Amino acid sequence: MRVAIVTDSNSGITQEQGRQAGIYVVPMPFMMAGETYFEDISLTQKSFYERLAEGADISTSQPSPASLIDLWNELLKDHDSVIHIPMSSGLSSSCETAHALAADFGGKVLVVNNQRISVTQRQSVLEAKAMADQGMSAEEIKRVLEETAFDSTIYITVDTLEYLKKGGRITPAAALLGTFLKIKPVLTIQGEKLDAFAKARTMKQAKSMMVTAIKKDLEERFSDPEGAAVHMAVAHTDNETAALEFKKELMELFPKAGDIYVDHLSLSVSCHIGPGALAVACTKKLSL
Repeated sequence: MRVAIVTDSNSGITQEQGRQAGIYVVPMPFMMAGETYFEDISLTQKSFYERLAEGADISTSQPSPASLIDLWNELLKDHDSVIHIPMSSGLSSSCETAHALAADFGGKVLVVNNQRISVTQRQSVLEAKAMADQGMSAEEIKRVLEETAFDSTIYITVDTLEYLKKGGRITPAAALLGTFLKIKPVLTIQGEKLDAFAKARTMKQAKSMMVTAIKKDLEERFSDPEGAAVHMAVAHTDNETAALEFKKELMELFPKAGDIYVDHLSLSVSCHIGPGALAVACTKKLSL
């Protein structure tokens, strides 16, 4: 049974990485100045941050129904079924849209509500491909991914409050006061949504808070204080030097976690938090 694995660019998987891995990546659309751009196709990481620095008004959208239907129909010519893994339903309506569209495919397209985004979503996609390669059915893959959906955690600290203010996530007054006090909020994604977690005064303090939170999750949620049974990752928004330094620090703290993956946060998240952000994530390993 041939199962095609589809995700969107919120996973951080590039078009080239997808081609190499045999994974199909739907590019997320972004609106700027009345035009539509597609992540990793007509909108690169570099051009996105350049436009952001210029003060461009950038908004996110979701893949068009037609683009999904066309892709699924094309894949079903050579595959028995399709597993589609969009970003968390709590962060976008694209999951709900995909579910509605899949209803017309007679069970051949299964949409997974995996409750993840960025590096944790990426891990789910890679595991789905591994399961498909082992001969598991689409129904089995969907069941495993949804049963383990909340076996992940992300903590993010932002460098500026400007973009949270633009997105209406904090009031202008709170942003002004926070900027004056040099507050760097620590946010968390635990499946459903992006939430406030803590407040720090410096990046060093924010990183310390994130490490403490990860340690607690490893001990209490994953029963794995040394991180030997998780995939650990660092993600960032146009902040690679700091991300690589953070990786080094984490590898010293969790030597049994193995190599730590480093990647950009998806542009959908970057729109709301701006450049300079730093994140750490853990995903419990599947026994495949």
